[in-house]
Amino acid sequence: MEWEWLKTGIGPLKDLLTFLKQESKTNDILKKQLIRELRNNLNIFSNAFRNNVSEDMIIDLLSNDAIKKAIENNFKFSKLRSGSITFYHIFDDRNRRYQGWNAEKLVDKIDEKIEELKNIKKMNGGSVAKAKNDIQQMLSNLFYRMKLLADFIKGMK
Repeated sequence: MEWEWLKTGIGPLKDLLTFLKQESKTNDILKKQLIRELRNNLNIFSNAFRNNVSEDMIIDLLSNDAIKKAIENNFKFSKLRSGSITFYHIFDDRNRRYQGWNAEKLVDKIDEKIEELKNIKKMNGGSVAKAKNDIQQMLSNLFYRMKLLADFIKGMK
């Protein structure tokens, strides 16, 4: 699997993962689950990069269960971080288009992409190897959206 797109995003990930671990120490169960899921999903990309793991394995390991549970429980995603994404939260030029978005809109887009990837894998007999979709681009977009969400939650802390 080609990982060129991940090389530039993986560097600052260690600090973000440490931050998310600290941030998940909250009494708000749904917030805790969402932050842990975000941290775990980012860790999947980090470890996949190190171990040259297949796209299929990444898709199998990605989770959006906490997002689904939060939606079912009418969680206010502004508890992750209120306000909108500004220029100061964006460290990757490719994420400039998300300026002005809030946490709920970004989480919704992350959830949508995870579902789409899992469905494409199912539609192609359990492997995305022959999918006509650009799975590399989809995974890349997903990773950078999740990284943006972590950067947004971190804010200026």
